[in-house]
Amino acid sequence: MLLKKLVLTSCLGLLLPVAHAITMQHHGMTMDEKGMIMNENTNNLPKDCPKIAGEVNLTIRAGHKHAKKFNGKMFAFDQQKWDVAGCSRINITFINDDHIRHQLMIHGLPGYLYSDGMFTMEIYGPGEKKASLIVPSDPKTYLVHCEVPQHMEKGMKAQLKVAGGDGDLPSIPGVSAPVKADSYVMAWNIQAWVSLLLAILVGFAGLWGLNKLKK
Repeated sequence: MLLKKLVLTSCLGLLLPVAHAITMQHHGMTMDEKGMIMNENTNNLPKDCPKIAGEVNLTIRAGHKHAKKFNGKMFAFDQQKWDVAGCSRINITFINDDHIRHQLMIHGLPGYLYSDGMFTMEIYGPGEKKASLIVPSDPKTYLVHCEVPQHMEKGMKAQLKVAGGDGDLPSIPGVSAPVKADSYVMAWNIQAWVSLLLAILVGFAGLWGLNKLKK
């Protein structure tokens, strides 16, 4: 009896990952131990595209080191904007340079081709994934960002312009001004002046103490 249970459990263990993979594929998602791709589209044309206009190969990197060029940002893509022709098939190689999870998500795509209008790539740590999508012909600027909490707010935001786009999106690092800029203006009231004076006195006292120790 025990042997039968062990055999049954082993068989179920082998079948469940297969069934899970089939379910994920049915919902436009493929997933493995490295990451996830949702709504990949290599062949289905948008309604306004008689044919694929051309192939565009993009390598997009994500990570902390790419944010160093932007003051106050923690995460970023290595580029913040891309321009492609309408009806292009975009072949993306997405590389995660960090040891934490990052996403590449494109919003506003046609819902009849892309569930919820989204195309998503996700990598759980260092590594890369490849996937493709086909964009419509209309001039439009699409938001590209990481939807992991706070990653977009901390700099991981870019834009994809198709057929010239329809303007720049706000708050794209290095591209457009923020909707609400950070303010670091100091309110110089009496309390602030007293705090500054105390800090200076403490600093001088510390230097005086060090000089006494050296003597």
